[in-house]
Amino acid sequence: MRNPQLNRHGELQHLLTLDGLPREVINSILDHAAPFTEVAEREVKKLPLLRGKSIFNLFFENSTRTRTTFEIAAKRLTADVVNLNVSTSSTAKGESLLDTIDNLCAMNADMFVVRHSASGAPVLIAQHLQATGRDHIHVVNAGDGRHAHPTQGLLDMYTIRHYKHDFSQLSIAIVGDVLHSRVARSQIAALNTLGVPDLRVIAPKTLLPTAIESMGVRTFSDMREGLRNVDVVMMLRLQNERMAGALLPSPQEYYKVWGLTPEKLLLAKPDAIVMHPGPMNRGIEIDSSVADGAQAVILPQVTFGIAVRMAVMCMLAGQ
Repeated sequence: MRNPQLNRHGELQHLLTLDGLPREVINSILDHAAPFTEVAEREVKKLPLLRGKSIFNLFFENSTRTRTTFEIAAKRLTADVVNLNVSTSSTAKGESLLDTIDNLCAMNADMFVVRHSASGAPVLIAQHLQATGRDHIHVVNAGDGRHAHPTQGLLDMYTIRHYKHDFSQLSIAIVGDVLHSRVARSQIAALNTLGVPDLRVIAPKTLLPTAIESMGVRTFSDMREGLRNVDVVMMLRLQNERMAGALLPSPQEYYKVWGLTPEKLLLAKPDAIVMHPGPMNRGIEIDSSVADGAQAVILPQVTFGIAVRMAVMCMLAGQ
């Protein structure tokens, strides 16, 4: 069965999830992103690769970092960028999501970047475009519900490869609220595809999905045991807005047991890097001295994110 994200030539048609995306496609995106990191160093940060293309940012859920980096990426490629103001859009007035898409297609859209609180919304849009004969329009999932956040997963892979080079030799720990995290799902899918031999998840049992071991990870409830000798520590934000009921005693208790402090980080390898998709809750999931410390690569992640999103857009548009 053909991967719905790839066209009949095996090229990237949509980016909806990293789950099931072939290793060679992931590596190709990372390879394409590398030269785009140099664009930020130029006096003129523009490339004409997507000149004349119309990219619509459809953010039905709040975002600062992701929306801004997508917009910067598209503008650096000289695309025409349209940001849909959801609070005043037709969907806020009762129009269906697909009717909105149909109207934007009539405005000659070439690509939709979609963030939505409902899991599967970008997939639904891609299927609708296929069914209506408009499969020349591409869809990028910028985060949907608890399902996936593929470009965040890719920029995380780029960051790890930049600092650690060889995935096949690494021990990596993902720490925190995995249950509500679309980022964690994308990270786990990509890290397994790229051949990481030791992938750990550290979290309280109330913040772990059922049967998470089937996703190819080892679970730890003890932070100190889970961090021992890892090469990469990937922290996650506590997503209180998605929690139904009290899953934790208190933020202070969470920080005491599962927050990343300098003392706990000493258990990882001396050259371990610390990552976080943002926004950070300092003093809850990570200590400020760690977030601002020499081992943190949190700000480079953001910079690399622009290059990765430029690469994704170019590959989708066939450039």
